[in-house]
Amino acid sequence: MGRITLQQAAAWCGGYVDPKYRDVTFFGANNDSRKIVKDQLFVALQGVRDGHDFIPAALENGAAAVLCTHTAGDYPTIVVEDTRIALGQIARGERERLGMKVVGVTGSVGKSTTKEMVAAVLQSTYRVAKTPANHNNDIGMPMAILAMPEDTQVAVLEMGMNHFREIAYLASIGKPDVAVIVNIGTMHIEHLGSMEGILRAKLEILEGMSADGKIVLNGDDPLLWNQREVLNREVLYFGVQNPDCDVLGQEVSQKEEGLSFLAKRDCLQMPLFIHLQGEHYVPDALAAVAVGLDIGVSPEKIQTALKSFENMEGRQEIYEKNGFTIIEDCYNAGPESMNAALSVLGSRPGRRVAVLGDMLELGMCSDAEHYKVGRLAAQKADVLLSYGPTSKRMLYGAITGGMSQNNARAFTDKQKLVEVLKQIAKPGDVLLFKGSRGMRMETILESFLKEE
Repeated sequence: MGRITLQQAAAWCGGYVDPKYRDVTFFGANNDSRKIVKDQLFVALQGVRDGHDFIPAALENGAAAVLCTHTAGDYPTIVVEDTRIALGQIARGERERLGMKVVGVTGSVGKSTTKEMVAAVLQSTYRVAKTPANHNNDIGMPMAILAMPEDTQVAVLEMGMNHFREIAYLASIGKPDVAVIVNIGTMHIEHLGSMEGILRAKLEILEGMSADGKIVLNGDDPLLWNQREVLNREVLYFGVQNPDCDVLGQEVSQKEEGLSFLAKRDCLQMPLFIHLQGEHYVPDALAAVAVGLDIGVSPEKIQTALKSFENMEGRQEIYEKNGFTIIEDCYNAGPESMNAALSVLGSRPGRRVAVLGDMLELGMCSDAEHYKVGRLAAQKADVLLSYGPTSKRMLYGAITGGMSQNNARAFTDKQKLVEVLKQIAKPGDVLLFKGSRGMRMETILESFLKEE
């Protein structure tokens, strides 16, 4: 990662630096004084807690300087009006200084996995940096850019949002050369009003692109497919169901050890294999194929990269523990990803237990979507234990879908759920744990596996 002088950073963000500190350098940034690394820039954000209160701790832990709105001592600072905005401006300046190609990835479901797959494919040919887990917002993505090595050739940036103009802001910082939109789902519909509103928010990624930037879209998604005639840019479509996609997935076969399928692009036919369960991962891989081929990665390297791909922690990890098969998919959830996870559960042999938490930010659609998940759970699972304020809607869906009332329970208390799960779970069972990030379903899993 490159060292940046306070003078240079101040020029990028319009801040003030005391002349005697202008030549002080930093690399990387952090807003957590407990996790600050030596010579990083400490960003004093003003939220529930005022970051300025933690400046002494940050300096004691090795911070080279502080980005703040006011000072309370003599130490290296960049003084600005808004530290959040200034952080983004500094990251934009660093992105332009490094001059790397940027691939921006967004979408309602699967964008993290797609980002990881794109990075894995590109790493086979280029020096690649990417946003780490949870760094897809207006704080995390700028910090990820500032942590990228000096010799980075391609940056893969995940861009998340739950309100309008958030992706536009991230795109103004990252300025993607290639923009990938994985799909348009119902996540965050509470704030965006409709699927069309979600589409509009995702398309904000184009605002940060140059006129010759490439757009990579899911051609199986009707809302995205309908954009092909209105976008005044080059568009590359990937998909499985739509035969007119530029990169088309065919002959999909789910085996116990993973997924095999064929990717076609013009005259090229590429057999692929990924060690993941669930056909919903095929479009993610096809997006990575589309980006890789467009940026110059050979088919052979794409095949090798996807075959050795391992997903991020917390995203559909399947393993054996204490005699149970555990499907740990606790990172987040929406209707689309919940359905995909239940389909994976339904494909496993043995008694299947679905431990499902609420899906958040669905607004007026919440009751209906939870009910539909319950209906699907009745088809894919033998037992449903639901958790959260809306858990009874899943329960009603499961019972009306044909699940015995003895096998469906709803809880608002995690400990009671764990107690019931420990009573009914038997060695050989397959247990799925999934819910929105705010439900912290991993704590239920941890309590269940914890030995007395």
